[in-house]
Amino acid sequence: MVIRILLLSLVLLIIELYAFQALKTLVKLKWFLVSYQIISLLVLVFIVYSFMKFDRSVGQTQQTMFTMGLLLVVYVPKLILTLLLLGEDIFRVGAGSVNYFLENDDVSFLSSRRKFVSQIGLGLAAIPFMSLIYGITVGKYNYKVIKQRIFFPDLPDAFDGFTITHISDVHSGSFDNPDKINYAIDLVNEQNSDMILFTGDIVNTDAKEMHPWIETFNRIQKHEYGKYSVLGNHDYGEYVTWPTEKDKEDNFQAIKDLYGQIGFNLMLNEHTYIEKGTDKIALIGVENWGHNFKKAGDINKASLGVDKKDFKILMSHDPSHWDYEIKNHESNFHLTLSGHTHGMQFGIEIPGYFKWSLAQYVYAQWAGLYENLGRYVYVNRGFGFHAYPGRVGIMPEITVIELKKGKNVA
Repeated sequence: MVIRILLLSLVLLIIELYAFQALKTLVKLKWFLVSYQIISLLVLVFIVYSFMKFDRSVGQTQQTMFTMGLLLVVYVPKLILTLLLLGEDIFRVGAGSVNYFLENDDVSFLSSRRKFVSQIGLGLAAIPFMSLIYGITVGKYNYKVIKQRIFFPDLPDAFDGFTITHISDVHSGSFDNPDKINYAIDLVNEQNSDMILFTGDIVNTDAKEMHPWIETFNRIQKHEYGKYSVLGNHDYGEYVTWPTEKDKEDNFQAIKDLYGQIGFNLMLNEHTYIEKGTDKIALIGVENWGHNFKKAGDINKASLGVDKKDFKILMSHDPSHWDYEIKNHESNFHLTLSGHTHGMQFGIEIPGYFKWSLAQYVYAQWAGLYENLGRYVYVNRGFGFHAYPGRVGIMPEITVIELKKGKNVA
């Protein structure tokens, strides 16, 4: 831990030195430069101190999220400056070396910094700076209702046009604005779907995080065909150090109870049938299964007794489960609903045309709809937020999926 803090401090110090070089090239006012150095030093000390004081027995708090937000807001723009000026330094050293070997004594070995490079760097740095500020102040509660129609040739006739509201990754311990959460619940209710499914991560770590929000989430209206949920990786309380194993187990049980307290039927490696008229579909819910996370999900146990010909909807928190086990499973799971990735809460999306996030380098399926041989997974971008207290480009999502009988026309 100490070594990591020292390495972080060294990296941040190097970034600070380069950022100051860019500023000094453009600004000559001594009082301004001294003030900048003092403020930068105070911010650096605060960030390092906060990381050193991180309490693994408590986990993420509003304080740690503030620190993470401050780290990103201050140092992502400065990192861009650093990379640009580092590139200039490589050029300056290269040019100086050429002049040295050519014995050009009229030119100094290391030329002075060019003003326009610093200007370009500051201009580029302003983009992530403003974006990250926006993400913290507006983006994290900028809820989007995304509607997705999916066609299945073997969908039972009675379910043609059946609608599902899908939410995921609430992370209630991160919330700090009751009005915004109530607004989001109103959006959920306005969809008037036939069924609502919640694919896990009700808290960050501790069941107590959800207690102030139980009444709010109980405002989610009853849906004609039910309210069902599964667990996410954060629901197991495995990212903190517990005093005893019993404390951890008691918290886990309390988290499972939370889903019932807000009116959702928690499915733990099990299934049920949703009946409409004379037709039915199988709803299957597994515990968390992640390629790089806890593997408590048991798809075979959950679907025991379900006929291969039955139309199946699977709830599985982590989309890597679909990628590694589900998409080619012999039991033919028609539609899987997941979350987990949050789209890393940072990216670029132009609906219908382009989407990019660092999440795509970790997860093959990270946001939206994906298909393999007529089997689909939909990855919800998340209702809440975690670690970074904001969202840039990848907005919090309430999904409405409409099941349609027929072939996909897309």
